[in-house]
Amino acid sequence: MRAATKLVCAVLAILCVVSGCSTANTGETPGDELSLQPQSKSSGKVQLVKALPPPTGTNDGAEQLLSPDDVLEINVYDVTSLDRTVQIDSAGRISLPLIGVVTAAGKSVRQLEQELRQAYGATYLRSPDISVFVKDSVGRRVTVDGEVGKPGVYQVSAHTSLLDSIAMAGGFRDVADQSKVFVFRDVGGRKLVANYNVGDIRSGSSPDPVIDGGDIVMVFTSRSQVALNNLKDALGIAANARHLAIP
Repeated sequence: MRAATKLVCAVLAILCVVSGCSTANTGETPGDELSLQPQSKSSGKVQLVKALPPPTGTNDGAEQLLSPDDVLEINVYDVTSLDRTVQIDSAGRISLPLIGVVTAAGKSVRQLEQELRQAYGATYLRSPDISVFVKDSVGRRVTVDGEVGKPGVYQVSAHTSLLDSIAMAGGFRDVADQSKVFVFRDVGGRKLVANYNVGDIRSGSSPDPVIDGGDIVMVFTSRSQVALNNLKDALGIAANARHLAIP
């Protein structure tokens, strides 16, 4: 998670300089494309967009794509000898009896089910009924960092929203700037980031976006709140000092 945090901090530092940390974005324009070099070792670019599109191949976000290290439970109805619990290897493949090696990563569960039905039905079974369940998914994990109660990596479902992910991470700290919540996403080889105002989401004036596996959620610090807290601390210390000075 440290590497992800360093990358996010470097990118957001650039975004703040260019956009003034404003919540008013102009969408995907050439002027919004920002190079990460030399701030990070990445050779990619981050593009500031008004709203993040769903990952490609996910049926507009309705389905989650499978990833290496995901653990799948495969059931073949009425042929229990073919049932398997398998893990997708680093090359994105699984190995199954009779049909051998099958590429699974990058496909939805429904796509994989259909391919397995075709593979088994071509030679071995008549009209096979095959179900694929995801027991554990690395691809459904998101990183929530910054000014939240419990920064970390969390498992999400296909319907987890931005507010849900922040709640899982313990909610906002008192110094969080709820208007500067940035979400990073890789879409079709592009690195995109969008700024969401949680106050607007809670009031209903903006939609609560769905968070997808692999996203990084970063919550910025409110400078005004930090200054207010420092002022309160200073006033408290001064008051204590005056109290102690009274004979």
